[in-house]
Amino acid sequence: MYQLELHFHTDESSRCGKVPAAEGVRMHIEQGYDGLVVTDHFSENALGGPDGDWTEICRHFLRGYHLAKKAAAEAGDFRVYLGMEIRFPHDENDFLVYGMKEDFFARYQWIYMKELPDLWEIAEAERLTIIQAHPFRKMCFPADIRFLHGIEIMNGNPRHDSRNNLAKEMARREGLVGTAGSDFHQIPDLAGCCVRMANLPADEQELARVIREGRFEAAATSSAG
Repeated sequence: MYQLELHFHTDESSRCGKVPAAEGVRMHIEQGYDGLVVTDHFSENALGGPDGDWTEICRHFLRGYHLAKKAAAEAGDFRVYLGMEIRFPHDENDFLVYGMKEDFFARYQWIYMKELPDLWEIAEAERLTIIQAHPFRKMCFPADIRFLHGIEIMNGNPRHDSRNNLAKEMARREGLVGTAGSDFHQIPDLAGCCVRMANLPADEQELARVIREGRFEAAATSSAG
């Protein structure tokens, strides 16, 4: 089985990230991971509103991913995929999105100023997968499941009570895919959770499909419950 991190932030592109992308890749290789998805924060709060320069915003957002990708290529035999953790303007819910390539951001300008149903329409057209991150964390609430492919049932961040037990129950009750992620920002977050897959996805689109179809095992690798 191949082990992947689905929720990973970089110092370069997320203000709350405290570990440089290349160092984060090295740490995950040492822990026996086979790949990770860079899911830096993508929101008005993180990157600015429509008075900003969209091209520059996207350049900054992608910097962590580019550096992680470069580090993985230098290390060899480790995959880095592009993703995002998007938040919309009117609440503090976060959504992990898988399946896009870099050109997605040029084609859907200011997507984070819209709403979840708008993202759902795009996801359906682009074959993306939308997973609500830590839906039961303080200040968050479960989103309308009509616009979700699944939820994060195991969030390993040690500085937050994500009430994973409630997320697991919701996924079971609603028949939703349930993912796991360390929510890596700092060194103590390393290897809190993972997903294990029979095959390593070749690219972002295959990764999104595997997640959407539930062809993985969500696992706690340390203290996440």
